[in-house]
Parts: sequence; structure tokens; C-alpha cells
Amino acid sequence: MLPPTETFILRSTLTSPFGRKVRMAIDVLGLGGRVNIVPADTLDETDTLRAQNPLGKLPCLLLADGTALYDSRVIIEFLQELAGTSKLLAPSGLERYSTLTRAVLADGITDAALLLVYEGRFRDPATFSERWLRHQRGKVARGLATFEAEPPPVDRTDLVSIGLTCALGYLDWRKPMAWREDHPRLVEWLTAYGTFEPAVERTRVPAK
Repeated sequence: MLPPTETFILRSTLTSPFGRKVRMAIDVLGLGGRVNIVPADTLDETDTLRAQNPLGKLPCLLLADGTALYDSRVIIEFLQELAGTSKLLAPSGLERYSTLTRAVLADGITDAALLLVYEGRFRDPATFSERWLRHQRGKVARGLATFEAEPPPVDRTDLVSIGLTCALGYLDWRKPMAWREDHPRLVEWLTAYGTFEPAVERTRVPAK
């Protein structure tokens, strides 16, 4: 059992979409006073992040004894248990697994969007693989279409609404592909949910 006053370190950046997921969960669960954000550079070979998470990925949560937890879904489940609630994810039953499945879909949109961005960041334009880019755009398009057909409830914050908010926010910020024109219900949902949940605005990526 962890001490009730133990504090934690979150290795992340304010621009990481998966880091934002955790920051939203921290806000919603009322744990802001117990988590300190320490930036990390995933491309810096000397950054201690690579010792904390061998994959060198964000986010990574460090406990007082040095234990490291990753990725965002694991961290959020830990934080939910720490907060003594099941607000973000049911503890058992079909509701839990349905939520996890939809949350994985939201994360998959983010993953594919990140790969689209990374293609332009790490490869010379002459070596771009259009087949690879189409493959990732297809994932984003199918994921968005699924949520367009059935958006999450506007008045409930859970693992799905947090993940989808961060996915759409990343698409808006990095713009790897347009999405708003073809998904009016999702546009409406994001606006309404942002009004309902204060953590959306409080975790928004800083303006460039």
C-alpha cells in the first residue's frame, strides 16, 4: 500500500498526446498536487528516460522507490486505483472491456497520426512511402468514422473520452490529415465535451 501522501514524477512533455491523456486523468482524479511533470527528450540518448523506460517513450510515471510505470493506459489505471474510484474504467465486467476496446481505438488513431507526422520528421521527402502513408491514413479514417457514427456521451469522462479528446487534439495541432469537414458529429462532440470537462482546456497543448 502506498503512503497517502506519496508524490510521483511524470516524464512527459506538454505536447505529447499520450502524455496529455495522463495529465487529463490526473486533473479529473484530483491528483494534481501529487504529480510533478519532468520533461523528457525521446531523441536524446543521454536522457534518463531510456533507463526508466527501455522503449524511450512517453509518458512514464516514476514512484518514490524508483518503480517506473508505462504506457498511458497502465499509468491511468494505477492513478485511478490510487484515487480510490472507478470513474474512468469499470473494475470488471463487459463495461470494462467495452471501454478498453473503444479506448484502444482512440489510441490507435493517435498512433497512426504520430506515424504520419514521424514520416515527415525522420525521412527525406524523396524517400516517403505513399503506400505506408495511405495505410496510416486509412487507420485514422476508419477510427474516426467509427466514432462519428457513435460519439461518446458528452456528459461523461472516462478512458474513451479522454483518449478521443487527445487524438482529435493531436490531429488539430499537428494536422497530419484533415478531419473536421467529414466528421461534423465529432466536431460537435469535441466542442460540447470541452465545455463539460474543464480538464480539456487545462491540458491543451500550448499555442505555437
